[in-house]
Amino acid sequence: MQRILLRSGKSPYDVVPVEEALHRDVFASNAGNLIFSDATHKILETPQTTVVSNGIRTDGTPPGRINEEYDAFVVPLANAFRPSFEASLRRLTRLISQLKIPVVVVGVGAQAGLDYDPARLKPMEPAVREFVSAVLDRSASIGVRGEFTEKYLNGLGFKDVEVIGCPSLFMYGKELAVQKRTQELTADSRIAINGSHSAVRSQGLGRVITRAHARYPNLRFIGQNLSDALQLHWRDLSDPNGKVTGMPTHPDHPMYREDKVRVYIDPVTWIDDLRDFDFSFGSRIHGNIAALLAGTPATVLCSDSRTLELCRYFEIPHRTLDKLSGAPEETDPARLYEETDLSGLTGNHHERFERFTSFLDRNGLDNTFSHGDGGTAHEERMRSLDFPGGVRPWLDTDPAALVARFGWLHTRVSELTADNAKLKKELAGVKARTKTGTKTGAGKTAVVAPASGSVYRRARRVVGRPLRRALQGGRN
Repeated sequence: MQRILLRSGKSPYDVVPVEEALHRDVFASNAGNLIFSDATHKILETPQTTVVSNGIRTDGTPPGRINEEYDAFVVPLANAFRPSFEASLRRLTRLISQLKIPVVVVGVGAQAGLDYDPARLKPMEPAVREFVSAVLDRSASIGVRGEFTEKYLNGLGFKDVEVIGCPSLFMYGKELAVQKRTQELTADSRIAINGSHSAVRSQGLGRVITRAHARYPNLRFIGQNLSDALQLHWRDLSDPNGKVTGMPTHPDHPMYREDKVRVYIDPVTWIDDLRDFDFSFGSRIHGNIAALLAGTPATVLCSDSRTLELCRYFEIPHRTLDKLSGAPEETDPARLYEETDLSGLTGNHHERFERFTSFLDRNGLDNTFSHGDGGTAHEERMRSLDFPGGVRPWLDTDPAALVARFGWLHTRVSELTADNAKLKKELAGVKARTKTGTKTGAGKTAVVAPASGSVYRRARRVVGRPLRRALQGGRN
């Protein structure tokens, strides 16, 4: 029996209530992460293989235990080669460098502009080199998302680089059944739109959303960020994203007030809901991949290399935002739908799937489509579980939601109160022990003054965990 440790926010089988999911940030700030990690979990799970989520943490299980308990560490990644992820990349490198088992990276990407200029990545080249070197010391090759990342790593001197796309589109194996269900879109069509805060704030997507909202009554915006979900569920605007009022997840936006916004905690409910839509479009790559997995046509409005290279590799219908922002008719969903050509996406999917599974084979990993039941048992287990629906806007007319939210808050306050009481007691004990004297000969007492470093270390061990819990609880 092979045991695989998978870098993921949670197992696809974990049913987590919305409040707890947001509190723990189970999708690592972007719900799209769970689409490719859940797909990887399903793909690698066979009768001979057990897949275990590491909860995305690099400091959870000691490297020694990982070496003892697992046969491989599989790391699905998105646009990890970007400046804002450098610190996380270095932490991941430190963990990998201590592992003696195979480490397989599936679908990592570099992020630049639409011009594929890697200049902005120059300062983090040492971190990228260290990461890729550590991975290739433990695997046959590294799997990247597309042409730009392949060229970027080749330029750094790495040759064992394979373009495999993203595992998400292989969730159902070599089959990808996407087709237009209607000849054209009308005012009554169900349309999903998605986008990032940056695309809304500075790349013209806000105007696209406004026009679509005015023309299509059944339009729904699907957000992906943790801040999006917090705005919907708690009306929490503390994140800097809360300043982007043009985002439909903002409480001041009309789509929020009309209950036309969702964020999904679990890919299974996300994909299931999109099966009833006629079309999906926007700047989020995994928001549109969720639609494609649901069999719903989609067009990606690319804003950078991370989306563009994936669209080019998978032949996903796409346009670039820089050429659309000034032309309203160009971004009308009806026109995008009319111009959507799915032949390359579906017609060449089998070939891309074979390339992906060959990559897994070369790296010693079985897959359910070649070595198992094709995911049948996985799907049956998923259908037996009761996942929460998409996170919806908190509207004043929903008293049941008010009761549920305050019930959870009351529980959190009780837990925090208990933690604080325990913290005070343990801290008082530490202080008392530092003042305790030890008796010497002739009945005299000598006050012992421990080294400050020793006291600090002891206090940190005693109160560190409750304090962290208290601080985390305080964020809510």
